[in-house]
Amino acid sequence: MAKHGKKYNAVAPKVDRLKNYEPAEAVALVKECAFAQFNESIDVHMNTNIDPRQADQLIRGTVSLPAGTGKVVRILAFCEGDAARIAEEAGADYVGIDEYLQKIQDGWFEFDVVIAVPQAMGKIGRLGRVLGPRGLMPTPKAGTVVQEDNIADTIQQLRQGRVEYRVDRTGNLHIPVGRSAFTEEQLMDNLTAVMRAVVAARPASVKGNYIKRLTITSTMGPGIRIDIAAASAL
Repeated sequence: MAKHGKKYNAVAPKVDRLKNYEPAEAVALVKECAFAQFNESIDVHMNTNIDPRQADQLIRGTVSLPAGTGKVVRILAFCEGDAARIAEEAGADYVGIDEYLQKIQDGWFEFDVVIAVPQAMGKIGRLGRVLGPRGLMPTPKAGTVVQEDNIADTIQQLRQGRVEYRVDRTGNLHIPVGRSAFTEEQLMDNLTAVMRAVVAARPASVKGNYIKRLTITSTMGPGIRIDIAAASAL
């Protein structure tokens, strides 16, 4: 079992491990237990009843966080011509195709999200083995393969706090809802948006309880269980 430091051990007793907290109460507590000197990420973790081996239960989508993510997002746009001009004007950090293909193959990963126009997918398909495991490969399901007319809107949404969620191979979801410097109201707004998106994405083939456990935690702090029924009703 991993050993925790003094600061963690000082805040851990504030959390009742067996209690399912009301969402607002959990949000207040996670802020109180965020002890690091940096602006910690606040994330929700959901253990679901999804079977990832079933194709119709592979949940993947995006949600726009009303209060944003609190993180500066570096955007790489694979496009050329008029699409490249639009991407540059919209504020993409890196725009182009061939030069970035080579840079990535050489080990460059100074970006957080990748978008591409459909015409570029033939060229960047070979990066699947590199970008795929990092969750960076553009896909229509993630809303990162976009038509030229939608490039500007997509970049704006990413800047404002659009995040992707996808179920992992153990049936869990891990989704950021902000930073420790956020107010409780901002975290609640983001948590509400996440819960609505996940509840709406429930596969029809899932039987019984959809979400089995819901936890919110800061990067360094203890996990705090949230009452599933109360969070699902947000």
